[in-house]
Amino acid sequence: MQDEAMLVKRAIKGDSQSLSELLRQHYSFLYQYALKLTMNKVKAEDVTQETMLKAIEKMDTFQGQSKFSTWLIAIASRLVIDRARRSERENKWLQEEGMLRSIRYEALNRMNEWPDALQALGELDERQRMAVLLKYYYGYSQEEIATMLDVALGTVKSRLHSGLKQLRKELTTNEEERNS
Repeated sequence: MQDEAMLVKRAIKGDSQSLSELLRQHYSFLYQYALKLTMNKVKAEDVTQETMLKAIEKMDTFQGQSKFSTWLIAIASRLVIDRARRSERENKWLQEEGMLRSIRYEALNRMNEWPDALQALGELDERQRMAVLLKYYYGYSQEEIATMLDVALGTVKSRLHSGLKQLRKELTTNEEERNS
């Protein structure tokens, strides 16, 4: 087993054998960390492999101010955090889509004009949709909405303005498509 510092220097200079040896030496350690972090064998394997790929791609950026294993741990940790954020956004989107589909289905069953309005509402940014619903569906004043959402009154006005502008555009487009 070669000295880690020497392997790092060679790997930074582009020696693929040194990089390969470094990664081989740290694979088990990194996998154990990923396993404890994710509590899932498949995810741990994925994180370990993705970390190794990032390390290969970014080896020239390693400055040696920390141990190589510490650098790998930092990469793996960021990957897990990024995956969690992505998963959270995806789940939130799927829930919103599911609720919107449910509302569309109910509206279609009642055979009224809400499907187009709901479709257009669903296209709005979440913050705009919230402001529009609170103002025009629930009847709150702009000041009340600002207090509820803990934002400036001007922010509420801006969200309402841009939300209504987009709704008009979406509904006009839907009407034109239906008439053609």
